Amino acid sequence: MIETERLVLRPWRADDRAPFAALNADPRVMEHFPETLTRAASDAMVERMEAGWREHGFCFGAIERKSDGVFVGMAGLARVPFQAPFTPAVEIGWRLAQAHWRMGYASEAARAWLEYGFMVLGLSEIVSFTTTTNLRSQAVMQRIGMQRDPGRDFEHPGVERGHPLRPHVLYALGREAWVAAER
Repeated sequence: MIETERLVLRPWRADDRAPFAALNADPRVMEHFPETLTRAASDAMVERMEAGWREHGFCFGAIERKSDGVFVGMAGLARVPFQAPFTPAVEIGWRLAQAHWRMGYASEAARAWLEYGFMVLGLSEIVSFTTTTNLRSQAVMQRIGMQRDPGRDFEHPGVERGHPLRPHVLYALGREAWVAAER
């Protein structure tokens, strides 16, 4: 569990599944994904993330607001589960319910996960990626100090060929650059 000024970043609990399924079913939240998720698909995603926690000691987890315990969304670190020119790699990611957008929660959670990844896990680099059209997530990547690496942009193998969401941009941050920026 990681605590920030306003958030608790933690592993999943059973009562997270319903609000997580609701945000995964929201077309606005899932605008940059090929489709929204059913409750069964959302629950299966939680199960994969829980397996990541057991296997690696980290994965995407729940974001809870400290002031009232409200489920905000998910954030964390995960091993990239597919092959690409930049793998093996650990990615940082987030997905928040629309009601919690534009409050700085994604950046706050991501900064805490970067610190955990570099200082606790000893990672040398953390990457993040999204569709070329997802400017909101790219803005978070920039706010947390990540740099776009156009030479490592890629076609996401989990998205059907020819689909407009297949092209992805890659951002990266190395430990040395993160340490220098934190001083």
